[in-house]
Order: sequence, then structure tokens, then C-alpha cells
Amino acid sequence: MDVIELLESAALLTPEATATPDDLTAHDIWDLLTHDDWETALNLLEDHADAPPPPLAFWERLATAAQELRLEAGTAWCHWRAAETRNGMIRADLTLGARGAPIPGRGTLRPLWDIGNRSPTGAPAVDIAGLWVEHTPTLAPGERATVRLVPLTPARWTHVRPGQRITLHEGRPALATALVTEVHLRTA
Repeated sequence: MDVIELLESAALLTPEATATPDDLTAHDIWDLLTHDDWETALNLLEDHADAPPPPLAFWERLATAAQELRLEAGTAWCHWRAAETRNGMIRADLTLGARGAPIPGRGTLRPLWDIGNRSPTGAPAVDIAGLWVEHTPTLAPGERATVRLVPLTPARWTHVRPGQRITLHEGRPALATALVTEVHLRTA
């Protein structure tokens, strides 16, 4: 399948029936594709695909198209959104504490999180979630940003709620604190 076929198939997943005059539709994407503006079509699909959330196939097709267009950031974002579709997502405001270097923002870090779970002995247990920093490629020590988390084991995160504080660990003490603002988990 070539790039234009991938983008066309993804565009078909854009809901036309509920579109307002200001909404992005499959017709808009097809218009860009007929003018060979593939990168703009891909970017628009990435940015406007949230209500209702598209199926996993949408993000997988966009990731393949971005990869074929050699768009590293777009490929990473579409793979990330596919992971969110599979496992769910938690959004939080994170403040990074003292650390020797900035943390990468494009979903490559899979840190440990204290979200209130306990081990069989009653000690704090940590859980893994991927980390995406919104609107910046890195987050330096002392900086604050909105982050997206994709839990490795969503069932262990079902008790997490907006307003809850969670901590990021790379050892002791905690490296960062985050205030949960949004929770959308897939546990089935």
C-alpha cells in the first residue's frame, strides 16, 4: 500500500455525518491528496482525530504513512496514539525535580510511577507507564509540562483519578510529581 492509499483509508475514518462546517472531513483530506500535499493531510489527521476517538487501525495507518514519508516525529506520535487506543491514557501536569539531564519527551521513556499500589508485604509498589511530554521534545529539570502516560498494565491504574498526585521514580527520592488531570483507561 502506498502513502496516498494509507492517507485515503485514514481519511475515510473521519466522521462526515457529524461534521460541522468548521470540522475536518474526508473531503478536505482528499482535496489535499489530489494536490499532492500529503504531509499537510497527515498533520491535519493527527491533530483533528479526537472526537470521537478513532479506532486503532486509524493510528496504525497514519503511523505507516508517516514512516513512508520519513516524518520521524509524526511516526512516533501516531505509534503513541495507537498505544493510547490499546491501553488508555492518563494526562497530568508534571513538575520535574532535580535530575542530571532533561527527560526525552517523545514517548521513549518508560519510568516507574508510585500511584498508590502496594506490594504483598505492604510496601509501596511502582508501576510502569510510558511518558509523552506535550508540545516539547524534552523537559529540563525544574520545568513543568502537561504529560500523557500510557500504562503498561492498565488494570493496575484503574483507581487513579483526576486530582490525584502521583510520583515518577528512577530511584530514591522521587524524581517528579504529577497532578492527574484526565483518565481514559482500557482495561478489557
